[in-house]
Amino acid sequence: MQKNDIISLLEGYKNGELTQEEVLNKLVYLPYKDLQFAKLDYHRGIRVGYPEVIYCEGKELEHLKKIVEDMLKLDKNILATRVSKEAYRAICEVTDNLIYSEVARICVINPKDIKKEGLVAVVTGGTADIKVAEEAAITLETFGNNVDRIYDVGVAGIHRLFNNLERIRKANVVVAVAGMEGALASVVAGLVDVPVIAVPTSVGYGANFNGLSALLTMLNSCAAGVSVVNIDNGFGAGYIASLINKRVAEGVE
Repeated sequence: MQKNDIISLLEGYKNGELTQEEVLNKLVYLPYKDLQFAKLDYHRGIRVGYPEVIYCEGKELEHLKKIVEDMLKLDKNILATRVSKEAYRAICEVTDNLIYSEVARICVINPKDIKKEGLVAVVTGGTADIKVAEEAAITLETFGNNVDRIYDVGVAGIHRLFNNLERIRKANVVVAVAGMEGALASVVAGLVDVPVIAVPTSVGYGANFNGLSALLTMLNSCAAGVSVVNIDNGFGAGYIASLINKRVAEGVE
């Protein structure tokens, strides 16, 4: 539930369009709904502006289905991350109204048309980084942001990055996704005047240590304006970028 939903309920009651009982039924599960195995935070959208997201990895499939089933009652967009094929099939037993990206392992359940604001550029060093970049991009789009995908422009062929620099500079925020040594974020941050959210990926050979070397490179960036999320955390990068982009688009200082 979002702030606008509360306002609509109050206005509906004031105008006689809703009864007291109908309003109470809508508010009864604030701040959360207790399913015993999960406590669904339906108050989160009011507190932080975005609803709770389902992290599927590690959840029992029966638990996942019951969570989705309950969240569908609100008739809102539901975002699920780290959705394996098995988890996807389980969700399909509850509803077929969904969009699934096998590449990003992300699922938008009960998708709604949302007005999109501003612009975020999602940039990758290589093609192998796209799975993490798509998690960020789909998160951004689901939260109401315009996204420009600029893939495979890493420092090994830096002319590719320069050829797309005009597009990148139009964005309010840049999400830079890279594995190997993770130098992309520093290079991009040295060329733009907007925040850069760096996402290290686990792409690389042995000394990459499953993304640790890219993480350390990004944390040690000599370019100002770089913030770093955890390894392969496309969702986290998309969430942060959305917060920044929305404030810029709305003119909030």
